Amino acid sequence: MNHHDSDKPVEIKWQGDWIVAKKQGRWEFVSRARGMRAAVILALIDGDVLLVDQYRAPLGRRCLELPAGLVGDDGGDEAPEAAAGRELEEETGYRAGRLDNLGEFFSSPGMASEGFTLVRASKLEKVSEGGGVDGEDINVHRVPLSQLADYVAARREEGMAMDVKLLLLLGSGMINQVN
Repeated sequence: MNHHDSDKPVEIKWQGDWIVAKKQGRWEFVSRARGMRAAVILALIDGDVLLVDQYRAPLGRRCLELPAGLVGDDGGDEAPEAAAGRELEEETGYRAGRLDNLGEFFSSPGMASEGFTLVRASKLEKVSEGGGVDGEDINVHRVPLSQLADYVAARREEGMAMDVKLLLLLGSGMINQVN
């Protein structure tokens, strides 16, 4: 008996410009339209990490995140590292001298097929103020890694949402906490 419905056809229930709602057997999930993928940037400079916050409509509030963006969102064929470099500069104002592909990850595999390529950016140089393009309203935060847990707690206390990818940086500290 197959409980996974992997032998069932995938039905498109709704499609917009950026996402597609699908059903396969008993499973409902979403994916990016046109096979779009994302690049997420772990940008480190002198013991600090670059974070951004922006309003996220699905959450109804601003969210603290690692910088990120879509790969090939201008319709061209783009490598994840190139997208990461472009997005890092647009969002944070920093240009990376080195970009390392750390692999592909999935943040919510029970609901979304969307994956992202994690790219480590180093040898950073400040070239602009950042903030995004076309009214993205992105705030840039340069946070010492040694103060990250307190910084995240303070932003959460203010009502800011937290992107799950921040666990990449918080994980070991959270595991080592004793209640």
